[in-house]
Amino acid sequence: MKDTLKPGIYYEHKFLIPPTKTVPALYPESPEFMAMPEVFATGYLVGFLEWACIMAIKPHLDWPEEQSLGTHINVSHEAATPPGLEVIATVELIAVGGRKLTFKISAHDGVDLISQGTHERFVIDRARFDNKISKKRNG
Repeated sequence: MKDTLKPGIYYEHKFLIPPTKTVPALYPESPEFMAMPEVFATGYLVGFLEWACIMAIKPHLDWPEEQSLGTHINVSHEAATPPGLEVIATVELIAVGGRKLTFKISAHDGVDLISQGTHERFVIDRARFDNKISKKRNG
């Protein structure tokens, strides 16, 4: 981690919602999901918020040797967003405790505030992490 990885890092991330990021697309194997409205799925929203946090801190890590993984997320999903609207995530790094990072996050679709909350990530050494996963996979 670089010395620049400090609270106060702010980032905005934009994404135009395609039909492939709607509720029916989340689990096409599920007839229940397939019957639901075609709006931005909460599962994809969470991934989008994580993406914004990754982009915010990437210049402050020794990428790609150092990366970060989400460890906790506490967000609302307050409004439905149809495909074709652009969503903007706003993230701010508010705490750094060793390798634990805490973000304040929100997202807006140009009409409504669609999400707000917090997200925690943990900085990892990619080679060390891959080694642990390999050992877990192979028993």
